[in-house]
Amino acid sequence: MSHITLVRHGQANTQARDELSYDRLSELGHQQAAWLGDYLRTTASQHTRLYCGTLTRHIQTAESMAMGGEVVQDPRLNELEYFNLARLLEEQHGIAVPQGREAFVEHMPQVFNAWQNDELTDPPESFAAFESRVTEALAEIARGDGPALVVTSGGLIAMVMRQVLGLDTPAMARMALAIMNTSMHRLFPIGKQLSPVLFNAVPHLDTPERQFAQTHM
Repeated sequence: MSHITLVRHGQANTQARDELSYDRLSELGHQQAAWLGDYLRTTASQHTRLYCGTLTRHIQTAESMAMGGEVVQDPRLNELEYFNLARLLEEQHGIAVPQGREAFVEHMPQVFNAWQNDELTDPPESFAAFESRVTEALAEIARGDGPALVVTSGGLIAMVMRQVLGLDTPAMARMALAIMNTSMHRLFPIGKQLSPVLFNAVPHLDTPERQFAQTHM
């Protein structure tokens, strides 16, 4: 197996409350990605394979990182449709979509639990289907030759951590809330399994003049 570094996309449209409006980087999101690309080049971090999802924010992040080489786009690396799931929770269970970030601390576990327990009628995809496609994509990438850099989203990274650490759904939700924009998460083969050796790292944003760019939304 090869080691994999997962990267969450740069800051997207923070004012959005639907999937389409959210799916583009803010000006800060492009800058975060450019700083990450600079950091990886400066530290001579070698990633012989590059991947991203097919969402606009994934592609824009990969472009702004400017790592060179072909970036393989794979829809299995796309994010869960949180806004659509939240809308179903509101319509079917009367739980309103929150407006402020702090309210999401309670809201996200509610969405994830209802989704996993099949309590949402006609979701965009089932929880089991999301989990399965993430497993398949990561296993396929791990079988390839050389270290891989994968640009994706926070919910997918949280699902990966759920799988490699055996987390329950509330813990997965808390992890998703913690993940910062353009943070790095590394999985390394130990024995016959991938194990996390890096989580939520933003060394490219650690200097005092860049700490303002350590965003979650």
